[in-house]
Amino acid sequence: MDAAEKAVVENALSILDRHLKAKSHALVSPEAVRAFLRLKLERQESEVFAMLFMDAKHRVIEYRELFFGTIDSASVYPREIVKASLLLNAAAVILVHNHPSGESSPSNADRVMTQRVKDALALVDVRVLDHLVVGHAEITSLAEMGWC
Repeated sequence: MDAAEKAVVENALSILDRHLKAKSHALVSPEAVRAFLRLKLERQESEVFAMLFMDAKHRVIEYRELFFGTIDSASVYPREIVKASLLLNAAAVILVHNHPSGESSPSNADRVMTQRVKDALALVDVRVLDHLVVGHAEITSLAEMGWC
């Protein structure tokens, strides 16, 4: 990506961030969510685990990057996810992480981690709506695969 393209991406991200912070609910469709997450995570050089925290009507409260890893993994701690969800008074969440390799297919470890997080959040009545894996060309939804 050249300097001009980076500037365009940074400008788009700042506009989206302002909309989210202004509670304008810019992410009102699955397509908008995917576009936002692709801008945030697609070109990261290491794995990043993030979450969209949502209220009871599934409006975005906040996007937050929680864990940062290496080129092929990131450690995820359900305890920290529960803490952040309670702090933000979230009723639901969308889990998301990138695969720097560009491949968006979820691994078995992704499935296991999703279930661990779902189990932990269920104890405090927070629903996991989806877990999205961001690759270079596409985003894969574990919910659409029946795994979430």
